[in-house]
Amino acid sequence: MLAVLAALYERAPERIHGYDLMKQTGLKSGSLYPLLLRMSDRGLVSSEWCEPSAPGRPPRHAYRLTADGLALAREVKDDPGAFGLVGAKA
Repeated sequence: MLAVLAALYERAPERIHGYDLMKQTGLKSGSLYPLLLRMSDRGLVSSEWCEPSAPGRPPRHAYRLTADGLALAREVKDDPGAFGLVGAKA
């Protein structure tokens, strides 16, 4: 979750496609998408459909941090030890 928080925080407030998140975090789709779903259920991430970038391409989901997600990402970045994440990179 830290890698996803950091990736979304780094590009906030813009939306990021799942494929770009996979490339940035190194997570596989089977790990990333369930994590994004859990983060969405907790109100940390919002998602929306985006129009295709080129004719014949399907629409894609894009993700961004909510206000609660931004606050959590800032807290983790400022003090990872407060969340039992000593030595973790945010």
